[in-house]
Amino acid sequence: MLNLIGAIFIIFSGTMIGFYQANQYINRPKQIRHMIHALQRLETEIHYGFTPLPDALEKISNIIPDPIGTIFYQIKQQLVDHIGATVIDTWQEVFSRNWRKTAFKNVEKEMILQVGSSLGISDREDQIKHLRLAITQLQSEEEMAKDEQNRYAKMWRSLGMLIGVLVVIIML
Repeated sequence: MLNLIGAIFIIFSGTMIGFYQANQYINRPKQIRHMIHALQRLETEIHYGFTPLPDALEKISNIIPDPIGTIFYQIKQQLVDHIGATVIDTWQEVFSRNWRKTAFKNVEKEMILQVGSSLGISDREDQIKHLRLAITQLQSEEEMAKDEQNRYAKMWRSLGMLIGVLVVIIML
C-alpha cells in the first residue's frame, strides 16, 4: 500500500514538473506580447504625451497584466521613493529581482535591459529609436517563442508523466 502511494506521488510529481515546463513555453509568447505592448505605450507616452517617466510607467503598469505590469510599477515606485536614483540602475535592479517571475529567456532579458540603459539619459528621439528597435527585436522573439510553444509544450506535458512512470518502474 505504501509503495502504491509513493508511486502515485512520483508520477504526480513528474506530471506537474512537465506541466510547469509546458506552461513556461505557453506563457513566454504572451509575456513577450505584453512587453511589446508596454514598450509601445511607453513610446507613445514619450513621443506624444510628453509624460514624465514615472507617470508613464504607472499608466503602463495599470494596463499591462502581471508580471510585466508589476515590474513597471516597481520601477516607477523605486524612482519616486529614491530621489536621485538613475533610471538605468533602477530598471536593471527591478528586472533582475523579478526575472524569475517571468517566462523570458536570456535573449529577452538582454533586450529589455538594453532598453533601460537608454531611458532618461538621451533626448526623446533617441529613446524612441531604442524603443522601436527593442519592439522589433521582441516581435521576432515572439514568433520564435510561438514556434517553440507549438513544438515543445505538448511534449513536456507527456514527458513529465513518462519520466514519473519510468522512475516508478526503475524503483520497482
